[in-house]
Amino acid sequence: MIRIAVLISGEGSNLQALIDACASGRIKGSIVSVVSNNAQAYGLQRAQQAGIEHRTFLREAYTDNQSMDVAIADYLQQQQVDLVVLAGYMKILTPLFIQRFNGKILNIHPSLLPKYPGLNTYQRAIDAGDDEHGTTVHFVNEAVDAGAIVLQAKVPVFADDSLDEVMERVKAQEVQIYPLVVAWFAQGRLQLRDEKAYLDGQLLAANGYAAD
Repeated sequence: MIRIAVLISGEGSNLQALIDACASGRIKGSIVSVVSNNAQAYGLQRAQQAGIEHRTFLREAYTDNQSMDVAIADYLQQQQVDLVVLAGYMKILTPLFIQRFNGKILNIHPSLLPKYPGLNTYQRAIDAGDDEHGTTVHFVNEAVDAGAIVLQAKVPVFADDSLDEVMERVKAQEVQIYPLVVAWFAQGRLQLRDEKAYLDGQLLAANGYAAD
């Protein structure tokens, strides 16, 4: 049973999916802490309702990003965390943090990486006239949204779609694939070696595991 920490900044829909997957036994692990950089994040209430320890680290309490990340990393190591899961954590992690948990940080990003790293991915896809969009689960490295891809899910984008419609379609996929990838890691099936993702000992393709 691995020990998981989830880092959030907002509503926490993916956090809830992970909480539910741990409770049902789908993930062979437990969420031992939820960390947020936003004291108003609704995800903190989800953690409280589930009886999970939660902590808030605010940027203004620290002299710089690195000192904040050191404090978070120290706390997570005290919790003996085996996996750090970023679930809508709206802060770029410093290299020092990533090095301390190398190969043990997963993120979910709302685009089909390497397309549209960074922010405003839904609007960028709509503005470009894309007929598909999606979401990507990947390991975290020191470049933004550039770590080894594990799994992607695609959704259609129709000509008359609003931003909210595309967003909801993607979110419906996120809550399915993120618990699946975390379950793979918990089972020891998923590993990062030399900055490449392996599942069951097999090197994954550049765009991750393909189920279709």
